[in-house]
Amino acid sequence: MADTRTSKNDDAYVCVGMITAPHGVRGAVRVKSYTVDPDNLVGYGPLFDAKGRLKYKLSPVGHVRDQLIAKIEGVDDRDAAERLRGTKLHVPRTALPETIDEDEFYLADLVGLTAYHIDGSLFGTVRGVADFGAGDVIEVALEEVRGKVVVLPFTKEAVPEVVLSENKLVVNPPEGLLQDEEGPGNRARRPNKSRKDSQADRDSDAVAADAAGADENATGSGKEA
Repeated sequence: MADTRTSKNDDAYVCVGMITAPHGVRGAVRVKSYTVDPDNLVGYGPLFDAKGRLKYKLSPVGHVRDQLIAKIEGVDDRDAAERLRGTKLHVPRTALPETIDEDEFYLADLVGLTAYHIDGSLFGTVRGVADFGAGDVIEVALEEVRGKVVVLPFTKEAVPEVVLSENKLVVNPPEGLLQDEEGPGNRARRPNKSRKDSQADRDSDAVAADAAGADENATGSGKEA
């Protein structure tokens, strides 16, 4: 995950979609878009890998279910398209529209924030944001245990407050999360109420990687492209 915080890093990249499969025999691919309108994916210009080294120029040619069908420059047959299966597509963080309200943000902006426990004590630092199929989660490196990372569901119950202006968020860890350092207590539980339910409908991107085969969108007060 890119560390962008509130002072945007010009070198940061945000995931806006993922190539899920080839389509046909002429090199077209199916793309899962993390934007409100799948066609907006190509509006950012060339797309890149996570480090900005590889460039992908997409041209939309149709839709199938909720996915975009696109041709990629230089990809002319099914074998070449198959090799791109699972490729995550990114745009520079600076290419995304700025948020307007204090309570609006991109998931990428959470990385690097200081996490405080709901009781006011220092909890740790947000190391990453992801979606493993049951909703967005945040990875927090604990302050008191060096090298230990816990995963929290990114819900209003578990993360009741995000204050970007102060580079912090407040967490209310699920009961039992810290009791077993190696056991399932440190794994994310299925969230009961996603912060996506209240997110603004703006033409901008979220970050959340689909991780297990699906990248990075936006949550609650977060923004989705």
